[in-house]
Amino acid sequence: MLYVVLFFLMFSLYLYVVLGGADYGAGIVEMFSSEENQKITKKTIYRVMGPVWEANHIWIIIMIVILWIAFPAYYNILVVHLHIPLTIVLLGVTLRGVAFVFRHYDAIIDNSQKLYDGMFKVSSLVTPIFLGMVFGGLISGEIQLSENINNLTFYEIFVKPWFNVFSVLVGLFFAALCAFLSSVLLIGESEEGKENIYIRKAAIATIVVFVMGLITFIYGYIDNYFFVKNFITDPYAIAAMIISGILLLPLWLTIKKGRRVLSRLFAGLQVFLILLAALISHFPNIIISKNGSVSLLDQIAPDSVINVLGVSLIIGGAVILPGLFHLLKSFKMIKILEQNKNPSA
Repeated sequence: MLYVVLFFLMFSLYLYVVLGGADYGAGIVEMFSSEENQKITKKTIYRVMGPVWEANHIWIIIMIVILWIAFPAYYNILVVHLHIPLTIVLLGVTLRGVAFVFRHYDAIIDNSQKLYDGMFKVSSLVTPIFLGMVFGGLISGEIQLSENINNLTFYEIFVKPWFNVFSVLVGLFFAALCAFLSSVLLIGESEEGKENIYIRKAAIATIVVFVMGLITFIYGYIDNYFFVKNFITDPYAIAAMIISGILLLPLWLTIKKGRRVLSRLFAGLQVFLILLAALISHFPNIIISKNGSVSLLDQIAPDSVINVLGVSLIIGGAVILPGLFHLLKSFKMIKILEQNKNPSA
């Protein structure tokens, strides 16, 4: 059952990056648009995201529950040493939700709409940045796990692991990835004649993701980060990145032609390859601290707990996944069986 639990943990991570990332990216796309295009994007976001945006957060909830129950030692390090950025993420999600609701359902149309718009856009940018910084903190090698913390400062224990250049670069990379995912999604959701707005933004976001990833790895290599050094020597991680690079060409072509189905499939595949490359070289030693690597499988829950959790996840998945599919299909967000807007594409 341990493999079942691990599968659902990684599957939830992937779906949250793809679906939640596209959700966050919508606000980023709106932020970096002209005033006229912001109005178009705001209307499109409400129509597309409105029915499903809350459902996207179910995946991070599942991840938290799995870590809490099955991998308590790992969960403890995560929530203790990185509680500051995680709290900021929670505040960002809350403020974003409030702004999303009130900017569409406020009974009075006045200057408060500008406040709601600003809250939505800023929280859509800040939240994924800090989510990325949390992962950056896990692999930065700055987490202090020493039992003798009397000689350490608050900054060294709770701030330095995530508040460093490398973690910030990881956060910016994830924000760029969110903007990319949202732009690709919005190509197929835009009104007739508005597709070029998001085709252009998706192309730009692709370049930004590539550049941010390159900068992050160059900095990590120069500054001698263990994660980066180990990454570039792992054949599987390198293979995943080579495949990702090769697929950039068909991704670019499908975006340029506005092919909403293929562009989404290639975008989802890119995310899969990025996550695979990031995790495969270190799994299960995902936390890299000053005291060495920490395995996800250290001090896991008893077999009886793992078995119950595994069965619960299987039953829950059998209920949730068909329901999610029906929800997305009902609001026409699954278009595999539909024709492209551009028949010649």
